[in-house]
Amino acid sequence: MRVLVDTSVWSLSLRKAGPADHVAVRKLQVLLTGNEDLVLTGSILQEVLQAFRDEPTARRVAASLEPFPLLPLDRSHYAAAARLHRRCTAHGVAASTIDCQIAIAAAEHGCLLLTADEDFRRIRQHLPLQLA
Repeated sequence: MRVLVDTSVWSLSLRKAGPADHVAVRKLQVLLTGNEDLVLTGSILQEVLQAFRDEPTARRVAASLEPFPLLPLDRSHYAAAARLHRRCTAHGVAASTIDCQIAIAAAEHGCLLLTADEDFRRIRQHLPLQLA
């Protein structure tokens, strides 16, 4: 099964002081040692890389993320993300633009989503989204 790893998990895993003691980080470590197909989206890659202040660290992290393919998103995915955002907003669920894109990417590509962000638990009330 393919697993889309959210920014929140990468952020907890790539901390300067070392990986956080968090269930999602432990799951990622298990997935990395197994034969799971881990993937990213372009926005996840951007969010992870822009968090680093110095270019050498950003380049090192970019190189370490290179093996994980980016899920392709096209016009229909962005339109679906906009519909999801409207649906969430109509039901009082705060959902960022990027979170809606990530949720749609996971759902449309049949991926589990590994996240530490509780917003996705609320988003999945409005989308058949499987969390890892």
